[in-house]
Amino acid sequence: MNPEDIHTFVAILREEYQKWQTPAVTLVAKGGRNPFKVLVSCIISLRTKDDVTALASTRLFDRAETAVAMQALTAEEIALLIYPAGFYRNKAQQIREISRVLVADYGGNVPDEIDELLLFKGVGRKTANLVLTLGFGKLGICVDTHVHRICNRWGYVTTKTPEQTEMCLRTILPKDYWIEINDLLVAFGQNLCSPVSPRCSVCRLSKRCLRIGVIISR
Repeated sequence: MNPEDIHTFVAILREEYQKWQTPAVTLVAKGGRNPFKVLVSCIISLRTKDDVTALASTRLFDRAETAVAMQALTAEEIALLIYPAGFYRNKAQQIREISRVLVADYGGNVPDEIDELLLFKGVGRKTANLVLTLGFGKLGICVDTHVHRICNRWGYVTTKTPEQTEMCLRTILPKDYWIEINDLLVAFGQNLCSPVSPRCSVCRLSKRCLRIGVIISR
């Protein structure tokens, strides 16, 4: 992939995105900038399908939408509300502990610096960047498995880990695309560019994509 093609790729993905379901965490963010809700819904979303994440987040936030209210719930209550999200019991404990620390050390507010966010147990760079971008509207690049896989499949980067992909994208991806790239590629990965047997025959990017690592496609 020619690096300059990224402008064409993003333009096409923006058009196609209108046909696809918006990622669950993005829907939470669209309800108004609320870093705490973005943080919690992102935790729920890990290894969990989007439809489950959306429903679980809604149930939980109907009971508690601030760190103060969340820490007042027991881990068991949180677990019941987010079930059947993957690893829901562990996530419930994590959500309650993060809420406790936020209240005790940050006045109930989520910090807006990545180094601070990474201090919280279970919060990695993907979650921290999503909080910064969707929760605060600050520049960041959220790299999950979709972004990592697709950027390598295109030949836009050549990296082995999501963190390496993030660092590489920070040097080559135009800053105008930093915040939205995760949304676009998550939806693209869920609908067309799947890990196995992507739907290349109906993909508008297929002629420019190097399809690195693709063995079978539809």
